[in-house]
Amino acid sequence: FGEDAMRVGILGVLLVAFGCASWSTAHAQARLCDKPRQMDGFKTCADVEKAEAEGEVVLYSTDPEQGQVKLLAAFRQLFPKIKTSYVRLQAGALYAKLLSERQAKSYLVDVMQISDMGMVLDFQRRGGYRQYLSPEMAAFKKEYKSEPEGFWTWGAIIMAGIAYNPNNVPAAEAPKTWEDLLDPKWTDAVNVKVSNSGLQHGVWYTLRPLLGADYFKKLAAVKPRAFDSYVQQYGRLIDGQDKIIMGAQYSGYIEFKAKGAPLAFVFPQTGVPTVPQTWGIIKDGPHPNAAELLMDWFLSPVGQKAYADALLLHSPREDVPPPGNGLSLKEMKLLVPDDWNAFEKDRPQFAKEWDRIVGARR
Repeated sequence: FGEDAMRVGILGVLLVAFGCASWSTAHAQARLCDKPRQMDGFKTCADVEKAEAEGEVVLYSTDPEQGQVKLLAAFRQLFPKIKTSYVRLQAGALYAKLLSERQAKSYLVDVMQISDMGMVLDFQRRGGYRQYLSPEMAAFKKEYKSEPEGFWTWGAIIMAGIAYNPNNVPAAEAPKTWEDLLDPKWTDAVNVKVSNSGLQHGVWYTLRPLLGADYFKKLAAVKPRAFDSYVQQYGRLIDGQDKIIMGAQYSGYIEFKAKGAPLAFVFPQTGVPTVPQTWGIIKDGPHPNAAELLMDWFLSPVGQKAYADALLLHSPREDVPPPGNGLSLKEMKLLVPDDWNAFEKDRPQFAKEWDRIVGARR
């Protein structure tokens, strides 16, 4: 069904899911275990034997499937007794699925990775996360963790810039600034992500104060096309269907560039919009011990490096190098929303206006 119908469905589920989860439940205190167990490259407070007896861990994720498979395979190398499975959907659809299941008291998932902080905060308020203080959380900055700690943690940092194919756009003519994308010569040649994308919302939210409220209205004049996945976006750039990606995911550039694709990436001087991938353990999940073990491994240097290798995403940990041949976070001017609650409240207006910009709504 259409985008409008899906949004109505999501809203309906949001209104009824969980009943009235209390703030006290959502913010119950937890403490770190007294003696974390040293594993191969990480520490864990999980009961490893019970995790292996559970024999499975289920992940809901927005990450591309090929990367998700690689990441979970790295975990299984250490814990072959634990089967891994996942569901991959775009953020809006994934969150709607999770809420629908919980409304029906169907608890199928152990850990969720999602790229939309608005949904993360909403889920925390509803008491959907189970608080767990991983011993690996100490390596993450305060702003990269929930308040109180333990409900969710940034698992990766994603940046958005401008990408183009130098075979189709000479470097001298390529856009250097966000404002350059407003040139009429790019009409019908630009692609972006759909309004359900957390990264696209981040682009909107961080650039509007810097470029002016009319910037995106002017961008509508070049008739950008919207797609669900960065794989689609870069594919269209490589085969010449489009010339420019506005809000191009940097990890996607690293991935396709490593495969020999003709691509160039621009970091505008204004800065690059930045959003996190967040990870958290789901309350009432079927495999609680395996969920803790996966989270401890994932947040550690070995898990973060596996994530960087699998999906070419930047780790929030300062002791994990950037993926591939990518720039480090210190070499970029990151534009991060300074108020995630305001970011969440902004989503309905963003979705409405973005759909008009890309022609999904009149």
